[in-house]
Amino acid sequence: MTVFNRLRSILEAGLVGLFFVQALRATVGFVYSRTASASIFPALDPAAVDPNLPGLVSPAVVQSELVVLGIACVLPLLAIGLGRWRSSLLLAGLAVAGARLVMALPSAGISPAIGAYLTVGTGLFWVATFVRHRQIHLPYAFVIGFTVDQLLRAAGNTLDPSLSTGYGSAQIVLSALLVVVTAANFIRPPSLSLEDSRGLFTLWGGFGLGGLLFLQLALLASPNASAARSAYDYTILVPALIAATALPLVPAVQRAARGVVSLFDASVQGWVWMLVLALFLVVGTRVQGAVGAGALGAAQFVASLTWWWLVRPQAEKERNASGLWMLVAVVVFGLFVVMDLFTFEYAYVREFSGQFAFLNRVVTPLLRGFRGLGLAVLIVAVVTASLPVIASRRRAAWRDGSVVSSLVSLLVVGVLIVLGAFLSRPPVVEPYEGGEFRIGTYNIHAGYNEFFHFDLESLARTIQQSGANVVLLQEVEAGRLTSFGVDQTLWLARKVGMDRRFYATNEGLQGLAVLSNVEIVFDDGVPLTSEGQQTGLQRVVLQPDDRPITLYNTWLGVLLEGVGDDVAEQEQDQVRQLNEILSIMLAHGEGSIVSLGRIVVGGTFNNVPSSDLILRMRQTSLTDPFADQPQATSHTFVQTSRRARLDYLFTNLLPLGAVVIDSSASDHRLAVVSLALR
Repeated sequence: MTVFNRLRSILEAGLVGLFFVQALRATVGFVYSRTASASIFPALDPAAVDPNLPGLVSPAVVQSELVVLGIACVLPLLAIGLGRWRSSLLLAGLAVAGARLVMALPSAGISPAIGAYLTVGTGLFWVATFVRHRQIHLPYAFVIGFTVDQLLRAAGNTLDPSLSTGYGSAQIVLSALLVVVTAANFIRPPSLSLEDSRGLFTLWGGFGLGGLLFLQLALLASPNASAARSAYDYTILVPALIAATALPLVPAVQRAARGVVSLFDASVQGWVWMLVLALFLVVGTRVQGAVGAGALGAAQFVASLTWWWLVRPQAEKERNASGLWMLVAVVVFGLFVVMDLFTFEYAYVREFSGQFAFLNRVVTPLLRGFRGLGLAVLIVAVVTASLPVIASRRRAAWRDGSVVSSLVSLLVVGVLIVLGAFLSRPPVVEPYEGGEFRIGTYNIHAGYNEFFHFDLESLARTIQQSGANVVLLQEVEAGRLTSFGVDQTLWLARKVGMDRRFYATNEGLQGLAVLSNVEIVFDDGVPLTSEGQQTGLQRVVLQPDDRPITLYNTWLGVLLEGVGDDVAEQEQDQVRQLNEILSIMLAHGEGSIVSLGRIVVGGTFNNVPSSDLILRMRQTSLTDPFADQPQATSHTFVQTSRRARLDYLFTNLLPLGAVVIDSSASDHRLAVVSLALR
């Protein structure tokens, strides 16, 4: 019975951990998207807004939601007073179950964002309370939570299924299970020693929790983000990272880790731990292929073992302020998310005006200075996550277990690994068998529409309706927190039944991609000189018949007023990038574009047809199939009260027809051209 009670306590921890992980990732995406939507609201003419286009929210609504988030983040403070009573743990578990249900089944007036915020807040309250009564089982919440989250996201092709509208029934079952288990644990609590039951977070534990949560969500517990960073196969990394995440649950593994750590003096154990984790992270993000992927897997294994170091037993008369240190964790995590945001968005930092103009001397250069600092942010997170280990002067945090428990837990981990490999397996792609050849270019705006409503399903439907055999994609993300951690290329490719190639231009997670049901025989890419957002040129070679077709996919710098250089200098940046593209093509063709054979150059050029940039492109031997079409039918950039043609396809093949697909899934439209291959 004692073993059963302990397993029931671990099950409660695992359910809360899963709900918390899902809600925390969603919180980042909701705050980003809804804040971005509110920022454009004042500039819109309400009469011109399409009422059928989802996503637009007013600043007042977002402000009220952020107030809810602020209140949710201070809920852990309740644990300082209430946490001493065991009934508070029952209250916390029921609150988490209810809040997660609100997120999955939003009622009138309550958005999923509020449900996510409340789940995070009640989850932190549960953590601060649980550590006071069953601290020995707290690491299981995070390890099991991230392990199951990886399985679910593998089933959803990197998209968390709990974000879909059809997940409500499953969440009802899971929330009900948490209610039952929490009540059972309250009525018949597990039998634990005083040392195993009473625990607390310290200040360093709060820092460690914030840093470790960021590392997990931003990279290490995300197989698609690790695959993109290391340029390795996603289907191999899914079971590998599940193993790295879950193996610390095995007592024999914990015993082996304790034996390794004990080789070092207690005063340097934490520093060694931090350096090892940092080394694996640097190798994983700087070395591509199997070596880099293996290093990230090793980093995740070390990070997963770190959960046992965040808390320590509480002394007899020691005051427990775990709820306060949860606030530190929230602040630390939030700061890392902001820094991570600007490693991608540095080019869009606008100048302050009016009474805030003085900030342009410090704040603006600081935010723009995050360019290229993605690895540095991760290393700082490693240091922060390792602070509890460094501060500890006691024996290793892991415990011994019986041989039977090790064998059983190892068997469970093995089943999870096999399940992960099965769920992540690639689907069969129906190959192109000749006939009409259609190619398109589509800027998917990181999965968001004009009003920052995240809807990959609409993007997939647009591609399917176009009948395109090949699609060049721009503004693609492979696992950023602000786009809910989804590998958009992988998700779209599996949804529409195509092969894919991704070329990262910024921090490994943002760039260009090609979807194709035509055989891909080669791909590579090269960065372009960029004063603003870093961009590049992707090359993909197809083999539709006995002669190849070479595709060049690009995204040139954006023209924005009030951001960095003036528009004229931004246009010069575009011209430099185009000259580099033409030079690269000449080099590939050994001095002649004609010698490249059949080619298509496409993407988002971010300039209008009458610009010098596009006129320069038309001076080549390539034709623009949309050149003779009416302006009203060739717009590819469509926002409320703004329309322009910014996306192009140039080719030396004979065009048989050209059309722009009318879909509001992105603020760009999918432009498709039918080509004669013979």
